[in-house]
Amino acid sequence: MKIDAPKIPENLTEKSFTAIFDQEEPSLEMCLVTDSEFANESVGRVQLYKTVIKNCQLSNTDFSRIDLTDVRFENCDLSNANLSKASMNRVEFLNCKLLGCDLTDSYIGNTLFSESILNMVILSDSKLEKVIFDHTSLESADIFACKLKKVDFQSCNLNGANFEDTPLKDIDISTSTFDSLLVSIEHLKGCKVSASQAVQFASLIGLKIQR
Repeated sequence: MKIDAPKIPENLTEKSFTAIFDQEEPSLEMCLVTDSEFANESVGRVQLYKTVIKNCQLSNTDFSRIDLTDVRFENCDLSNANLSKASMNRVEFLNCKLLGCDLTDSYIGNTLFSESILNMVILSDSKLEKVIFDHTSLESADIFACKLKKVDFQSCNLNGANFEDTPLKDIDISTSTFDSLLVSIEHLKGCKVSASQAVQFASLIGLKIQR
């Protein structure tokens, strides 16, 4: 599946993340932010446009209602950050850490999570459209009651993830791994799985497979 990549110009202005406060409303546009420390903070609704964030520490910060358009995060730590009610379009998270991150009730579109850690992330009640999770760990992730449209899990760790009340029609998890998974049986129809995963799901509904 092809998704739209961030549209970021080559010539960016170098700034610290605290430059968000230089505007009337917290925002950054056409910026390169490197090695900034912005952990344990609480800000109003932040807007980031056409910006690259690299090697930044953003953990435990309240970014609720954040608006991200054409943004790339590289080697950033957003663990336990509050991104609930976020709006994302054309965003990339490359080698990032979002351990325990709260993304409840968010819209995530044309977004790539690559080689990142999203263990225990909370995505409940969110809408994901044209999203790729690539070589990413979502162990014990809460993906409860989500709307997924054109979402791929490519070689991911899904062990213990909760997909209850989330329809999985046309969702491909065949290259991903898990020992256990929480799903609603009625929403499994049309999910793309491997042969070994089919055996695992069969056991969930009580089928006994003869070998």
